[in-house]
Formats: sequence, C-alpha cells, structure tokens
Amino acid sequence: MGFNGVIHGHLPQQTHPPSYEGAMEALSSLITVRKRGDGSKRAEKFDLMFKYLKVLGLEEKIDGLKIIHVAGTKGKGSTCTFSEAILRHCGFRTGLFTSPHLIDVRERYRINGLDISKDNFLLYFWDCWHQLKEKTTDGLPMPVLFQFLTLLAFKIFLSEKVDVAILEVGLGGGLDATNVVRETSCLRHNVTRDGSYGNIRITIQLAWSIIDQILSPYCEACLRDTLGKIASEKAGIIKSGVPAYTVPQLSEAMSVLQDRAATLMVHLDIALPLQQKMLRGLKLGLDGLHQFTNASLAVALCRCWLEQTKHHTFFLDNNLDAGLPEPFLQGLCAARLQGRAQIVHDIPEKSLQMPNIDECSSNLVFYLDGAHSPESMEICANWFSDSVTGEKNSLKNNLMDEFNPLNTVVNGKMGYPNRSNKISRRILLFNCMEARDPELLLPQLFKICAGKGIHFSKALFVPSMSIYYKVDPGLSDRTLETCMDTSWQSTLQRTWEKMIHGRDNIPENDSKLQKPDNLPSYDFLHGSSENCNPPGNNVTCSAVIPSLPLTIKWLRDCLKENPSFRLQVLVTGSLHLVGDVLKLIRR
Repeated sequence: MGFNGVIHGHLPQQTHPPSYEGAMEALSSLITVRKRGDGSKRAEKFDLMFKYLKVLGLEEKIDGLKIIHVAGTKGKGSTCTFSEAILRHCGFRTGLFTSPHLIDVRERYRINGLDISKDNFLLYFWDCWHQLKEKTTDGLPMPVLFQFLTLLAFKIFLSEKVDVAILEVGLGGGLDATNVVRETSCLRHNVTRDGSYGNIRITIQLAWSIIDQILSPYCEACLRDTLGKIASEKAGIIKSGVPAYTVPQLSEAMSVLQDRAATLMVHLDIALPLQQKMLRGLKLGLDGLHQFTNASLAVALCRCWLEQTKHHTFFLDNNLDAGLPEPFLQGLCAARLQGRAQIVHDIPEKSLQMPNIDECSSNLVFYLDGAHSPESMEICANWFSDSVTGEKNSLKNNLMDEFNPLNTVVNGKMGYPNRSNKISRRILLFNCMEARDPELLLPQLFKICAGKGIHFSKALFVPSMSIYYKVDPGLSDRTLETCMDTSWQSTLQRTWEKMIHGRDNIPENDSKLQKPDNLPSYDFLHGSSENCNPPGNNVTCSAVIPSLPLTIKWLRDCLKENPSFRLQVLVTGSLHLVGDVLKLIRR
C-alpha cells in the first residue's frame, strides 16, 4: 500500500481474474523486493515511459490535457488538493492524481473531488493492462507499479474529459514518471483571430510547474545527496515557456530553482503568503498552520490558470487584501486529504444505531498524521499539541452549557453526559519503516509536545498490517488475525525508553520492558498525566503490541473498563500505519 515500486526484469506471463481483487494481484506483481530509493538506471527507466505511452495510444493525446504539475519534498499533496478543490468550485471538471493511497488504490484518482468508481477503475485498468501485456518483450518489460499507476492516470483523465489534470510528482521531479509531460506534451492552446492583418495565432502554454517546500536531505533518502541536488531534481519539472511557481525556500534550494528557471528563460514566481483575514473568518479544510503556505501556492497557481485560460471574471479586482473570490474560499474550506492532520472519533458500534449521534462525543479520538521525517514530525507535534490544547479549552468553556445533565440530547444530537468531566490521557501509537532513524523522529515529537505541556501517558509500538510487496484490496479476516514480527518495534520502544529515562538506564536486554506477548495493563490511567513515573521503578511508559487489531481492541476495552477517561491517540510515523488504523476503525 502506498509503495511506488521499482523496475524489475521480465516476468513470466500470469493471468489475473478480471475482478477488483484480480486487479490488485496484477498491481502487486509490478512490485519487487528491491528497496525504495534504489536509484540505479533511473534515466533508462524514465525513457520507457514514452514507449508505454505509445503502446497505449496516449503519446499524442496527452497534448490535449491541461496539466498542473506539482513537485516538492513536503506539501505537494496538500497543494494539489487545495488546487483541485478551488478549480472544482470554480465550475471546472477536475482530475487529481496523488500518492500514496491509504486504504484503496482508487484514492489516487479523483474525478470532480470523488474517488473513481470501482467499475470505471476496472474498465480503464484492464484496458491498459492488456495492451501493455501484449507488447511486453525483454527490452520492454511491464512498467513498475508507480509507472503503471501514472499511465493509468493519463488514461482516466483523457477518458473522463477533465478540464484540468493535477499531477503530484511521486518522487524527485526530473525523472519522475509524471514528468513525461514535457514541452511537447504541454497543451498549446491556439486562439486564432481573423483580422485585417491576416491570421494571428496566439500560443499559450497551459501547464504549470509548481515547486513546493524543499526540505533537508534526510527527507529524501532515495536521493541521498545535498539540499542543492535535491532541489535540482525537483526543478526538473520546470519547462521552457511554462509558468513556474514556488514558495519561500532555504537559500541553497532557491538558488538552484532560480538558476534552472533562468536557463529556460522562465520567470519563477514566489507565491504571496495567504493571510488569515483573506479567509473572511472561515477555516482551511486541511488543518495546521503550515497549510497556509500550501494554500497560498494553490491560490497563486489557480489564479494564473484562470487568467491564462481567459477566465478573468473570477478576479475583477487584482487586490486580494479584501478577500478571496467566493469559489476560492469554498475550495480552500472544502479540501480534504486523508491521513494528514486528520481527527477521527471512534464511535462504539451500538451507538451507530442511535439517531443523530454526535461523533465528537466519542471518548476515543484518533489524531492521524503520516509524518515520517524530522520536519514533518515537527509539524505533526505542533498540530497535535495545539489541537488537544484547543479542545481542552473548548471543553472547559462549555462545561456548563454544552450538555444538559438531565438530557443528553443537545441541539438535536445525541451526546454523552458530563463529557467535559472526562479525564484525558494522551497515547502515542507509533511505527516507522526500518529505513527511518527513530532517534531523529521520536525526540523531535517528545520535545515539542512537552514544550507545549502535552505529555504521553503511554507509547505503543505496533507493526503495520500493510505488506510493502502487496497492493491490498481490503482487510481479510486472516489479515486481522495475523501477529507480525515485533523486533523492529522493540527497537523503537527502547529508543523511547532511553529518551524518557536516560540512555544509561535501559540495558540492551532489560527485563523490565513489556513483553509483546502480554497486553499492557491500564494502570497508566491512574498515574500522573504530566510524566512517566512508574511505581516500583517498573518501566510502564511504553509497550509493544504484536498486532494493530489487538491494539485497537485494547484501546476500546480500556474505555469500557474505565468510562471516566477519554483517550486521545496520536497515530504517526508512517502513512502505512495511518491507513491501517483508518481501515480498522472504519470497518
């Protein structure tokens, strides 16, 4: 799930049933065991994309797509999401291609803001699959997973006749599979006017190169190089004659972007920051202060797109200080992106049968953010701290009037009485890939949260259910029952405990650490919420649990046995983990 795949040798012919499960099996066959970030022969792999387009008959047709192309280390998915929502609310038929997916591969393809239907997905999928399979040779193997998904995006957007296709770069920029949209592939919209001086042909490039935030090298393990070289890779999507936008960058990165733009004689615009007052009291659809940067880039991009496609009516006034056009506001507020600063309330199954249930009254709240780099973990920690602090203040202010103690129905919604009197405990649910360094992630999270007065009563380290070599169509009962190897999670736990108690306090084989076979007790609920100070010097600040379904059950059972408490669970470290939690709590 959410794995971009790498190229492999020629596979033996395989047949897959023409079902959705069969399609997922076929996609899984495009993934190999090679680790992500293997950059060998990237140029040769990229060149194959043009051959695949020709096989599919899309080589010339993509000239007819109006493309918005977004690259960057962080923020590109949010920028794409904001841009799509804005243009959709302006009345255009939109296509959005993002990665990775969290629950279902169809999330990567949105038509007019909705995931593509299963029937249409299968129609376009098998059409592309069979055409490519028939032309497979030793010199032209089947595309790897992300290449195939990108080709499928072009097929879908052309078939669905979208007005604009917004593409998020998968990895890097210049040699990314999405970058087949080059000078010859950008739409040249010809406006012909007959007049006294003959035919005047005006050519407008309708493709935008957007460079979102470029962060430090350890965010780009696959590129394994300096910030300047990472920026150079991102700048590979800048094309001659195509408007290019970015946001403020570190000087080393900005210099590279400007040099690339100058070489191609392209003006690189820096998006003006979006001010809170421009939203007229409304709230961005994506949470977090960092989203103002992404939203500002989306606003600048959409404004340019509208101007160059001759839709000037949206901006009769060039001064934005008074506020944004109504469709822009609607789009910015309507934008949604799963697994990034997302809050989900876990509703007990029996409560779902109650009419007008208020989901915000749940006592088990998941705060989901797929942060997996030091920079994104910093953003995640600030968002979580601000969210739970704001919620605490809100509950305190509404203690007297939010719920009637004699009647739990308030404003037409069913709620839980005395919700404001619940004792809150914060829990960390964490996992990350072994390629990540937990000593760069966990201390960052702990330090920022503690600095804002937010402390974790328990840290749980749990393996994800998703398998990196398989595109999963859903959760099977077998998947739910599987207990994974927890050796890596034990390493994460040890990192956490050493950070909390001191590096010298936890020997390598310390017997005090919770054994994965034993579920932790609920004693942590009754200790101090400010820090971990276990009685009897027993380490109870963290635990390793061998399966995610078991973890969710443990959290739910915890509240059943302790109804006076409220658990706020931060799920982070991996988009795979976030996606798996979403699958379970929505099952």
